[in-house]
Amino acid sequence: MAEIVNLRLVKKRKAKEAKDKVAAENRVLFGRTKVEKQFEREASRKAERFLDDNRLEKPGVAPDEEPGPGCK
Repeated sequence: MAEIVNLRLVKKRKAKEAKDKVAAENRVLFGRTKVEKQFEREASRKAERFLDDNRLEKPGVAPDEEPGPGCK
């Protein structure tokens, strides 16, 4: 004899499995903890600050310009 199946429950189960699959893919692509995001942000700021502090040319001053009178 055949098994009786509730089609409504099968449909809900299938939708839930599809939703769980998409959620798992999103966790892999976008899932980072708050600590990981904070660490990445801090490392980026540190690198930017290092580059700005060790810049050879100051922004706004062309390298071939001579300082004006009164500047030494």
